Amino acid sequence: MSSFNHNVIEEFRANAGQVGGPFEGSGLILLTTTGARSGKPHTVPLGFAREGDGDLLVVASAAGADRHPAWYHNLLARPLVEVETGTQTYEAVAVPAQGARRDQLFARVVREEPGYGEYQERTARVIPVVVLQRTHEAASGEGGIAGKLLDVHGWLRAQLALVRELAREEPQGAAAASLGLQLRQHCLAFCHSLEFHHRSEDAGLFPYLEQQHPHMREFFRRIGSEHRVIARLQEELAGALDAPGARFSERVERLSRELEAHLDGEEAQLLPVLRALEA
Repeated sequence: MSSFNHNVIEEFRANAGQVGGPFEGSGLILLTTTGARSGKPHTVPLGFAREGDGDLLVVASAAGADRHPAWYHNLLARPLVEVETGTQTYEAVAVPAQGARRDQLFARVVREEPGYGEYQERTARVIPVVVLQRTHEAASGEGGIAGKLLDVHGWLRAQLALVRELAREEPQGAAAASLGLQLRQHCLAFCHSLEFHHRSEDAGLFPYLEQQHPHMREFFRRIGSEHRVIARLQEELAGALDAPGARFSERVERLSRELEAHLDGEEAQLLPVLRALEA
């Protein structure tokens, strides 16, 4: 991170999103992506615009450079990002706009901030416009570890439902390409979140609970083996996106139903145990 960005980020966080200098009076957010190669968090200050439904738009201008900025490559690989507005912090799925929709959104941004148009004139690349689609976690209302598990599963189910809905649509041409990128980003967000969730369980939660309750060793081994099956299903889902072909929506429907069945099964086995341990 450059010292300039570092100073802007510190000032932003210390003053509820307000910064001085060249950004005084400008609307800024902090966008945190996960490094495509490093896997480490990467935070940048960015200007933004609002879409009609309230989602935020950010532009990968890189001041008109001929290469996309690193944060854009990061969100293509790992679409789940964190957004800080100064008054709130939330999670979002980053979806680059495509084709005519990108052009329409870029024109809207340029009307508000003409400098982006000047950046586009400096480079032959098409400067991306990214929609930050806020995720809405389904709160279970239950406390403790059991409640956290239900909250995570609620978010995962919502993403699966969206993936299925997107897969059922069958537009043509550029619209199909745009839909395909939306589907890819939400699918990756789901897969990365599920992978992290299972890794946290296998490496942290389950060993801790097993240490406290050694008689439950076989139970946790069984859940761990199910996670390996789910990892295979995730790979199948990613493969279906890479080569859609015939009966694509049916494949996505089948795989998503199998993944949902895993969530149901894990809750059926794990929640009674967690509730009993916390009673």
